[in-house]
Amino acid sequence: YPNKRILFVRKTDNDVKEIIKQILKILEDARTGYIIQSIYDTSLRFTIKTTNELTTNLVTDTKGTSQLLGVGTGGSLTGKHFDVIFTDDIINVQDRISKAERDKTKQIYQELQNIKNRGGRIFNTGTPWHKEDAFTLMPEPEKYDCYSTGLMTADEIESVKKSMTKSLFSCNYELLHIADENVLFPNPKFFSDGSLLENGICHIDASYGGEDATAFTIAKRGTDGKIYALGKLWHKHVDNCLVEILDLKRKYLTGKTYVEDNGDKGYLKKALREAGDNATSYHETTNKFLKISSVLYREWQDVYFLDSTDPEYVAEVEDYSENAEHDDAPDSLASICRMLRKTDSSNYQSVFG
Repeated sequence: YPNKRILFVRKTDNDVKEIIKQILKILEDARTGYIIQSIYDTSLRFTIKTTNELTTNLVTDTKGTSQLLGVGTGGSLTGKHFDVIFTDDIINVQDRISKAERDKTKQIYQELQNIKNRGGRIFNTGTPWHKEDAFTLMPEPEKYDCYSTGLMTADEIESVKKSMTKSLFSCNYELLHIADENVLFPNPKFFSDGSLLENGICHIDASYGGEDATAFTIAKRGTDGKIYALGKLWHKHVDNCLVEILDLKRKYLTGKTYVEDNGDKGYLKKALREAGDNATSYHETTNKFLKISSVLYREWQDVYFLDSTDPEYVAEVEDYSENAEHDDAPDSLASICRMLRKTDSSNYQSVFG
């Protein structure tokens, strides 16, 4: 159907480019060329061939729209019309942690209805990340979870389950949403001005192997009383994160770095100082759950994340509970909040009494 106009929408422009590249490979394959020659009695040529747009000599009408256009959700759709629209993963983990992102995605999906030609169709593929995401605007889906497809063994499912928080696994692999009741840290808030972190302090919750991740947090309390923070999470040994950590410190012009010395006897502080960083260590004496459920809980209403914070970092904070398998991000964030108050966490009362 060479006169059909097709739109392919993904979350980002880079995601789209990968798809267009693969489609181009298929169309340029000799076997595809043979089929086209047999059907249309002509060789395939491209009249438009870019990283996000393809049109061929098979078009016979005079419409101005390309045969295939790929756009990210931030791209312009004004003035374009399509017969077939595919959305692929336009809802992702950003929609899970940010109401603003959910609202933006919904607005984009509604715009697709306006650029669909009469009699056209929209096909949606993806993962439901939040009970109020853009899937609420779409028709009832066919669901293929990790158990029904047979694509993963029981051991593979168990391994993946251990690598992420319970709610992330439920969203991504079971296509379920865990109820939000009793969560300590709901509805994270965001900001976009990185200069608000200047002269802030830093904290590293280090991983030395195993299932733990290395969490890095920059935070500063603004003159308005809010805590402006940036969080990063790496599933690797802290030694393999130091270059990125120091780059982030330079980028945001931050001050002192705090690290625990309970397990490493000063190793990380020494490594940071040898790299030219102003690092200091402290000995942690407070129960981790008490620290997170009291210090961070008390500050949570004033915590704002820079919009380049790792989504997994924010999700780990959101999902925190006493029985959480992964707590590196909330532990680092609670520790830096305590540093900002210059108050021992024993002065706080746990929200669980």
